[in-house]
Amino acid sequence: MAWSAEQYLKFENERTRPARDLLAQVPLASAASVIDLGCGPGNSTELLVERFGVDAVSGLDSDGDMLDKARARLPHTRFDAADLSQWQPPADTDLLYANAVLQWIPDHLARMQQWLAALRPGAVLAVQMPDNLGEPTHRLMEESGAAGPWAARFEGSRLRRTTLPQPSRYLDALSPLCSRVDVWHTIYNHPMADAQAIVEWVRGTGLRPYLAAAGAAHEAAFLADYTARIDSVYAPLADGRRLLRFPRLFVVAVRA
Repeated sequence: MAWSAEQYLKFENERTRPARDLLAQVPLASAASVIDLGCGPGNSTELLVERFGVDAVSGLDSDGDMLDKARARLPHTRFDAADLSQWQPPADTDLLYANAVLQWIPDHLARMQQWLAALRPGAVLAVQMPDNLGEPTHRLMEESGAAGPWAARFEGSRLRRTTLPQPSRYLDALSPLCSRVDVWHTIYNHPMADAQAIVEWVRGTGLRPYLAAAGAAHEAAFLADYTARIDSVYAPLADGRRLLRFPRLFVVAVRA
């Protein structure tokens, strides 16, 4: 499925905050080769350029629309198309930075091991992934999928991405290759204007495969059903806004 950079960037400030928090924990004073894996529309790449310089940074993504937006945003930065499930890093890379992308890669922990094994000592792999499959936003997608005239289209399908491994699995898998591995969770609490704003948020990411499965003929009705469920679960704050709870997993590993 194609991504929509425009939809993704509706909540750019909120989506960029974890990228900033991840970069703040990268223990490199300087770097000559930095690769933004799954760079999207370039909002995370921009942070890397600000810190390490335009000549040091490049970006990779598999989606054409995202790459177009990234190139328009940062015209002096190199962006290439790549499938991260097959890609391997150059050995002289100083930083592999993967913000909100590896959750989409099958067996991403094995890929992280392979990437670290290819790097030189002192290089860093920095990863952030949403860990929100247990949140109402995602549970209600399943409920809506089974609730309407589109239900038959969901039978036998697996639309949810795989649940992330426990932090101990990352430590056990990466520590033999590394001098240091830090793993932590941060829970973000985003005040959203209303239930519709929460729907618009997930419409740019996790809701995409569900809308595709429902089909164009059912999209509006599916969204109405899902929005009603979101409205009933996310209670209004005192000012009428809704609070979106969003857990994220972070990993920073330094090659031994």
